[in-house]
Amino acid sequence: MHPLLVAIVGPTATGKSALGLALARRFGGEIVSCDSTAVYRGFDIGTEKPTVTVRNLVPHHLIDVAEPTEDYSAARYSREASAVVRAITGRGRLPILVGGTGLYYRALTRGLFLGPGRDVLLRQRLFNVARKRGVAALHRMVGRIDPVSAQRIHYRDEKRLIRALEVYYLTGIPLTNHFTSTLSPIKEYEVLSIALRLSASDTATRVVRRVETQFNQGLLDEIRGLLSRGVPEKARPFGGLVYRQALDHLRGLYDEPTTRELIVRENRRYARRQLIWFRKEPNLTWIDLAGECPEALHAADKLLTVQLRS
Repeated sequence: MHPLLVAIVGPTATGKSALGLALARRFGGEIVSCDSTAVYRGFDIGTEKPTVTVRNLVPHHLIDVAEPTEDYSAARYSREASAVVRAITGRGRLPILVGGTGLYYRALTRGLFLGPGRDVLLRQRLFNVARKRGVAALHRMVGRIDPVSAQRIHYRDEKRLIRALEVYYLTGIPLTNHFTSTLSPIKEYEVLSIALRLSASDTATRVVRRVETQFNQGLLDEIRGLLSRGVPEKARPFGGLVYRQALDHLRGLYDEPTTRELIVRENRRYARRQLIWFRKEPNLTWIDLAGECPEALHAADKLLTVQLRS
């Protein structure tokens, strides 16, 4: 009998954390975060990290495991998450993966292509293209050689666009093709993946409420505190959603109402990109309800109960 990993994934603001917590309490589980910004210490409000009270109810893993100045990668996540998953199983508990970072989910459940080493000269040439013609030019280049990667990589994500082009030019094979030939680091596990999905209007309503809460909880003060402690503005987590726009506000680029509207708009776009990503992932069971709804818990509970009995 294969050990079991449960995954709760899907777009932002769908209630993944609430459902993961409910299932963990119901089935004796521990939660493994799947969030590329929550790994960084100090970035709490914008990532909606679970409170101390919640963490005391259910153990959470892979939160606050890196300094803001570190470059935490999907490869590192794959290594650390697979070790955590096995340790949870070894304790007789159920590992429950919760989050919306699609690349991290794929790296753990299907494997990650590590790729060739960095080519400094090639990267500099691509960087120069971005400076002269704009980052969107890199996105168009990726679209011509790897349309799937172009769909999942944001048109302003210079770092990932350069990596996709670098891999192609060095290997002659699109990054997407490399991904399909990898092996999961937890290949011995049976993975029950539950994806949450909401309508665009419901997502918009929930995102507006979330952004309002983040500002009321002190998002801007959190960022000021990070900067005062010496975290550089170019630190990787400051490039993440919410933090990027809020930092621009503190630089004086936008007033607060405009910043809030911008964060809401970018959240909605991000939710669409996440939905596109997870639609391409195999073997997901979709629930078209918010994760904290009793009906969603009932549906997930039924799926997990059947899986545990099989």
